[in-house]
Amino acid sequence: MLLQNRCAAAAPGRTVRAAPLAAPRSARSAAPARRAAVAAAASAKPTAALIFDCDGVIVETEELHRRAYNGAFEAFGLTVKGEPCEWPTKYYDRLQNTVAGGKGKMKYHFSNNGWEVATADGAVAEAGRDALVDALQDKKTEIYKRIVEEAAEARPGVLELMDEALARGDVALCICSAATKAGFEKVVNSVVKPERLARFDLILAGDDVNNKKPDPEIYNTARARLGIAAERCLVIEDSMVGLRAATGAGMHCVITPTASTEDQPFCEEGAAAVVAQLAGPNYRVRLDDLFAPCPSGSGETVVNLQGMANMEGNECVVQWNANSRLAKSAAA
Repeated sequence: MLLQNRCAAAAPGRTVRAAPLAAPRSARSAAPARRAAVAAAASAKPTAALIFDCDGVIVETEELHRRAYNGAFEAFGLTVKGEPCEWPTKYYDRLQNTVAGGKGKMKYHFSNNGWEVATADGAVAEAGRDALVDALQDKKTEIYKRIVEEAAEARPGVLELMDEALARGDVALCICSAATKAGFEKVVNSVVKPERLARFDLILAGDDVNNKKPDPEIYNTARARLGIAAERCLVIEDSMVGLRAATGAGMHCVITPTASTEDQPFCEEGAAAVVAQLAGPNYRVRLDDLFAPCPSGSGETVVNLQGMANMEGNECVVQWNANSRLAKSAAA
């Protein structure tokens, strides 16, 4: 059954502590059947999808991005209203939770300052604004690639969850990033590794769509290309921008926040769950916590977010949105 271990949904913002290390009797007795279902699914066509954002989810990259932007501004001798352009940490935290894409962030910043922008070569005319942003983005990407090689590493539990999905055939595995392809590819090649990426069902970057997150286009595109219904797609995001894109596409979304996003009201905005990270000292989020056989007995796989609150051998703390469709079905 989809909700094999039933439990009442928590009120918004309330924390639910998952099962202790000793698995319940019902879970132990169900294990052989579940293993058989997983084995049968290994050669099946995917009927559900696990979709990762990249920046902040696979890798905590926001500070790396901030350093790269400031490096580009410095390289161009960029000033705004006569002052050197530099994005402090707190300002960048707000910016990255408000505007998607590097060019979008810069245009937003410069527009809010009346485009009183100059480089070492002089003031920037209106006709040269787009060219400046393009050049800054290119320089930022160049600097970012160098920083990634020196400092990027996967967040806990990410690669393990990916490998579980790759070992099965019932859950498609995807990445949908708002980042430009040039910077995005450097991150995933360095951290996820090309041999693992080659087995993914779909990889989309910001260049592959016309509209950046929070517009849902990238997730709608993924759904269409995969041929999997939105309600069977589970997105892992870290920011409000990403959450709005995922829910705007009708998908379920689990948030693994970073230090710059952990105070955001994700549950109130429609997140099904918020978990600090995918693995910790005494737990790891597993594929069976997120997906389960369809209760109709069709043999297909569906999203099972409620399973997160009953994880075997797990001490993960999850916040549930009581208004989500799955929480309501669990409480019925």
